[in-house]
Amino acid sequence: MKTRLQKKYLVLIIGYSVMLLFIPYMLDYSKTDPRFKSGLQKQRCPDLENSMGMWNIEEKASNETDVAEENGNRGKTKTFIYLHATWRTGSSFLGELFNQHPDVFYLYEPMWHMWQTLYPGDAESLQGALRDMLGSLFRCDFSVLKLYMASPNLTTASIFGWKKNKVICSEPLCSAYKKDEIGLINEAVCQKCPAMDIKSLERECKKYPVVVIKDVRVLDLGVLVPLMQDPSLNLQVIQLFRDPRAVHNSRLKSKQALVRESIQVLRSKQRADKYKRLVVPNRSQRADSYVSSAMEVICESWLKDLLFISSAPQWVTRNYIRLRYEDLVLQPVKRLQSLFRFSNLTFLPAIGDFVLNMTQGDKYSSDKPFLISSRDAKEAIHAWRERLSLEQIRQVETYCSEVMSLLAYH
Repeated sequence: MKTRLQKKYLVLIIGYSVMLLFIPYMLDYSKTDPRFKSGLQKQRCPDLENSMGMWNIEEKASNETDVAEENGNRGKTKTFIYLHATWRTGSSFLGELFNQHPDVFYLYEPMWHMWQTLYPGDAESLQGALRDMLGSLFRCDFSVLKLYMASPNLTTASIFGWKKNKVICSEPLCSAYKKDEIGLINEAVCQKCPAMDIKSLERECKKYPVVVIKDVRVLDLGVLVPLMQDPSLNLQVIQLFRDPRAVHNSRLKSKQALVRESIQVLRSKQRADKYKRLVVPNRSQRADSYVSSAMEVICESWLKDLLFISSAPQWVTRNYIRLRYEDLVLQPVKRLQSLFRFSNLTFLPAIGDFVLNMTQGDKYSSDKPFLISSRDAKEAIHAWRERLSLEQIRQVETYCSEVMSLLAYH
């Protein structure tokens, strides 16, 4: 018995010794091999190299045509669109334009359920789970929501934002509205709709040729690439940007509602030290600090996305559109026509009238910051000039300077 134990220990000792000898060799090799050097020199942004590691651009270049034909087919029977945005960029308005289309099954921020359940988890560690959740939802499998619900009995009333969803509030699930009638949903009316079993919503989802999901919790465009590669989805992405100064102004206006979300962004591993320094005694100052510092992280994420897409192969870029909020509200019909072409949707005159009405209101915003309503687009674009202090403007322009330059914000 002792002899056997001695032999086992001897084998372990020899193996451990070989491993120790091998490590210095690998470290030395990484310093001398030109491939390692070039890889380090190319890194321009934190974690950008990791995101781009999902493909080898040099190897893909020679096969881009074949891959694009297979993965970027515009003639496919079903289209999947993800509206990639962040808080207070006008994404709810953009999502509502798709919610209005009779051929669209639309979900408003379904990942809210995950963030609320896992609070105060950090944003970075949730990115993979968010992608997996998206994959299930695009396939009309809503059972994934059970993981983040208090009750296992899911109904249409369990879905975040259900009282504004035109599929849930329209026939055949509810007699309050008809899906082909263009116009905002009255939440008080929709609230009277009966709660239907989630399977009935899954059946409706499968009927629609276009599925659109809008959310603000995916902070890295690279996270979505596996869904863009998946031949059963061929996901297309519309990324919405807005002048960081206007975003900051809107975030401060809604700061109490955004504190929890801001904390989750700031709890990401890269921001851990900065988050610790944000703790201040005064509760109102704490909200300002969280919301303002999260804005810096948002600009860093935008920069990473812009650098990421600038080096992406054609099969990715052809399924991606970059959109500025300012262009959408100043040229609403033209921009919406382009978005609908990208999404395999027919542009309807009634939706053209709807988007014009929504951007030609008589005031900057409603008293409720998360309410979708008709607004004065020009005033909304420039409101930050009157509402932010010079110090606040300087601060945003300092840590968002590179992003502002790439997006042509002056």
